[in-house]
Amino acid sequence: MVLITGASGFVGGALAQYLRQFYSVRALVRRPHSSSSIEYISGFDLSREIDLGDAFAGVEVVVHCAARVHVMNETALDPLEEFRQINVLGTINLATQAAQSGVKRFIYLSSVKVNGESTKIGKPFRPEDAPNPSDPYGISKFEAELALKDLAVKMGMELVIIRPPLVYGHGVKANFAALIRLVSLGVPLPFGLANQNRRSFVAMDNLLSFIKVCIGHPKAANQTFLISDGQDLSTASLLKEIGLASNKSIQLIPIPISLMKSFLKIVGKATVAERLFGNLQVDISKCYELLEWTPPVKVHQALKQAISEA
Repeated sequence: MVLITGASGFVGGALAQYLRQFYSVRALVRRPHSSSSIEYISGFDLSREIDLGDAFAGVEVVVHCAARVHVMNETALDPLEEFRQINVLGTINLATQAAQSGVKRFIYLSSVKVNGESTKIGKPFRPEDAPNPSDPYGISKFEAELALKDLAVKMGMELVIIRPPLVYGHGVKANFAALIRLVSLGVPLPFGLANQNRRSFVAMDNLLSFIKVCIGHPKAANQTFLISDGQDLSTASLLKEIGLASNKSIQLIPIPISLMKSFLKIVGKATVAERLFGNLQVDISKCYELLEWTPPVKVHQALKQAISEA
């Protein structure tokens, strides 16, 4: 049996529905859910040290998706402490109880933010690179990784760490959803010169496929992986792909990147500028070489499916 946390969230929900085709699935969620094919246990809350009781009975693998995610408009007085409470302390409480209950493998869905915020073109992040998290979310994810590694060694539980970049698919929100909405308007967009940067993304179907491999592959034990679609895109290329997938003609106007960055900085959107025009690439060769995994879904196909289901 596989136990999934955060099964009411973007990734966890999709993962539960996907894995039920292959495994018996138990899901920890906050609020009551019902399903004939998934066993839901409600009342799960990472912010409290709860006794999970018999939740791990018969469970061999845990996939931990629940987390306090990146907050766009943070209001906490001490954001790092808020992230630590859930992403570090809550995770370790969960993993400790899992190990004590005899769970064999713990799969932790971390983040590429553990590696850092940006790369140089042609020099992608690799799993063995020195971590360089810079925001509270990334720092909390890194601290959780360190604590999990220590726990796994002490308790004899296998650990798999997966660091995805931005995940897109049906129900995607934030900046990626905003780009889809922009293309849907059918108006000229000022990104004609945004064709030199490169960013890695991962389609939901590709991430789910990789997690499934990590559940059963013996060589995944005690490894850290970076994951993506294997096709890095510039912002202009991404917009064109979205246009093709949604059957929308798209016109990109060549506005200088420097002007775009200055404007976004003035309106308080400097981080948006970095995501639109900066680079963030990951090297997934370890996935090929160690696990013999390749992304089963191409970008165009994944975008078409995500947009058609929206």
